[in-house]
Amino acid sequence: MTNRSHSFRMPDKPSLDGIEAKWVDVWDESGVYHFDRTAEREDVYSIDTPPPTVSGSLHIGHVFSYTHTDTVARFQRMNGKAVFYPMGWDDNGLPTERRVQNYYGVRCDPSVAYDPDFAPPAKPDPKRQVPVSRRNFIELCDRLTAEDEKVFESIWRRLGLSVDWRHTYATIDDDSRAAAQRAFLRNLSRGEAYMAEAPTLWDVTFRTAVAQAELEDRERPSAYHKVAFHKPDGTPVHIETTRPELLAACVALVAHPDDERYQDLFGTTVTTPVFGVEVPVEAHRLADPEKGSGIAMICTFGDTTDVTWWRELQLETRPIIGWDGRVLADPPTGLESGVAREAYDRLVGATVHTARERVVEMLRESGDLVGDPKPITHPVKFYEKGDKPLEIVTTRQWYIRNGGRDEELRRRLIERGRELTWHPEHMRARYENWVEGLNGDWLISRQRFFGVPFPVWYPLDADGNPRYDEPILPTEDRLPVDPSSEAPDGYTEDRRGAANGFMGDPDVMDTWATSSLSPQIASGWERDPDLFARVFPMDFRPQGQDIIRTWLFSTVVRADSENDTLPWHTTGISGWILDPDRKKMSKSKGNVVTPLALLEKYSSDAVRYWAASGRLGTDTAMDEGQMKVGRRLAIKILNASKFVMSVAGEHAAADPAHVTEPLDRAMLAALAEVVEDATKAFTDYDHTRALERTERFFWDFCDDYLELVKTRAYDTESAEGASARAALLIALGALHKLFAPFVPFVAEEVWSWWQEGSVHARPWPVAAEYRTAAADGDPAVLAATAEVLRAVRKAKSEAKLSMRAEVENVRVTGKRVEAARAAATDIAAAGRAAGIDFQPTDDAELTVEVTLPETAGEPAE
Repeated sequence: MTNRSHSFRMPDKPSLDGIEAKWVDVWDESGVYHFDRTAEREDVYSIDTPPPTVSGSLHIGHVFSYTHTDTVARFQRMNGKAVFYPMGWDDNGLPTERRVQNYYGVRCDPSVAYDPDFAPPAKPDPKRQVPVSRRNFIELCDRLTAEDEKVFESIWRRLGLSVDWRHTYATIDDDSRAAAQRAFLRNLSRGEAYMAEAPTLWDVTFRTAVAQAELEDRERPSAYHKVAFHKPDGTPVHIETTRPELLAACVALVAHPDDERYQDLFGTTVTTPVFGVEVPVEAHRLADPEKGSGIAMICTFGDTTDVTWWRELQLETRPIIGWDGRVLADPPTGLESGVAREAYDRLVGATVHTARERVVEMLRESGDLVGDPKPITHPVKFYEKGDKPLEIVTTRQWYIRNGGRDEELRRRLIERGRELTWHPEHMRARYENWVEGLNGDWLISRQRFFGVPFPVWYPLDADGNPRYDEPILPTEDRLPVDPSSEAPDGYTEDRRGAANGFMGDPDVMDTWATSSLSPQIASGWERDPDLFARVFPMDFRPQGQDIIRTWLFSTVVRADSENDTLPWHTTGISGWILDPDRKKMSKSKGNVVTPLALLEKYSSDAVRYWAASGRLGTDTAMDEGQMKVGRRLAIKILNASKFVMSVAGEHAAADPAHVTEPLDRAMLAALAEVVEDATKAFTDYDHTRALERTERFFWDFCDDYLELVKTRAYDTESAEGASARAALLIALGALHKLFAPFVPFVAEEVWSWWQEGSVHARPWPVAAEYRTAAADGDPAVLAATAEVLRAVRKAKSEAKLSMRAEVENVRVTGKRVEAARAAATDIAAAGRAAGIDFQPTDDAELTVEVTLPETAGEPAE
């Protein structure tokens, strides 16, 4: 608040047109959102901004959640904090690879030599992709993501995100790769990272391992096949299975240890149908006596329960499904000859679907299929980005310990979740449920090309075989490294792949293995110690509810192991964006909406208004009606601001000392309550309540207060007029600041008409200042006065009279008449009332009786 006079610079016709481009440039040039590197940690507010995946286009859900974060950043900045608000780009992993393949019409083939002059096809054909070297493929990934990042940044700027664009990173840039590799090497040295050859969930389309956090169940049609195994005496033992194609991979039958039907079978063997392989019958608590016949076959591997049985019962391994999802050419142990080999050869090279058909045919031929298959629908595990059911294959992979196999670590990570402040708080349950339900460590390796390589080489023995138990690791000062194109210390490139030479680890890290370090990467961990000390641990992590199990949890894991702390103090979890049919928007459903057309049609402030109307954790519909409301609000702010400045006149002063009239003090007292409520709401991460309180006051201010005092405000000779003008300007300044986090463009525009500098660099309003200006003002005076004025207007409207028509008398009765009496002069002027009578009664409600003139007067407006 200031008491100096102002010179107004309003345009003739205020408009929303062009203000985004105008203020984006001004903000960029002025550096109003730049982080102050000299601020002490207690004066900093740092945000771990989600790095969007730049493998396509932004959608309206991004606009929704990033607007929430931006309102927080703007509030904290106006509250005196040095706000560290960087932007990252998540540009590695499968989405980018798929986009590059389709965009350029290429596919990566590591066996192809690098071509420094390679140019992608002039007319790319996604169905006939040209094979290119890994290095050429990565160069194309880098090229396309750089272009995508420019498009994303332009939309974020158009939306008005108050990001410090000097602080950006990409999850595949040198700094990010060095951080990810450094963290991995330290995990490895502390025993938190390890390599293991084990059953792995595998996507046959992408030919990569998949982590537990990337799974989703999808309902799929299937069928139970009743199949006869045989005891040594030929007696059948019937099992029911949905995966008969895995008969060749069967290593045992299993039943519950308390199942009376199979007591005499435990410890014996049976023979598989068709293949004639002898397998043991085992007892295990996970077998369900109520499911099918109560006895099941264990295959390596049909599902995760098979893996559990195989591990705990220490069974043989008979894999038959390869990385490509087809039956392997070489039969597993026990099927190398005779009838078993003949049956197996009928399956070689077949897809899972075809193998199932062939095995069912063979079972019918042998008489071991009992009856017809029984159709069912059941949940099947898929990779969240995949189109085919997952298989389980045995592979060598890298893991990071995450509590899935360590009860003490699991408890510690649950406690970390309880140290964290959640908005909304109930989202913490999702975190705890996930941690408690983990059944294995975090698989972080992927058999892909565009990603952060593992900084590991392996020496080769005299036969050219890798010695995995003797990895060669780089020193940290070499990072980042690419073992596929760089030799380890002590070797030359000509020893790659040669006997007694070396090989590089061919895999890359899961994208979450890099994104889980976003607080460290953005904060300059080990790269910029001064910055890191000022911003880490960070204050706020905003994110979606669907990635609590991936991004949030994995970030907690990495900070716990590397920094022995939480990565941030508070997290805000967004709700879903729903389409008009109340269905969650997603790219897979094809119902997403891109934001640019909406920003152009309604204005950025209008779209931000819609977004800010949705609370954290609350699902919100994509509603153009709300955007229209937001546009009307933005236009009203422009027009009301110009009107107030016109009424106040040149060189008017927002001086609290001039505020003497009861109605003006009442308005400022009400404003103080709004400021207090909005401040508390923002402090509680409830931006929606802050907007609601501000907007409600603004409309009342325009519809009631302005109408009540404008006659008096035009009186330039009286103290009463000076009181109105000062109160109007004081309120206007507060409203511009209160709206600034939500509609930053229009707030900056109207602020520039009468103030120097940026509204976004001004202090947030303080309720105490407005209470001081209000002196003994009572908000009830404004409420009662506005109620009387609305009653007078209603009477005129019902009588089809102009609002400018005079009325003979207004009679006000009720307990609150004294509050209204305090502003009798303003009521008479605004209502054009010749007389006003106030009659105190015991009625809680005000009653207003309006005596209209006998003639209709002027036509209604």
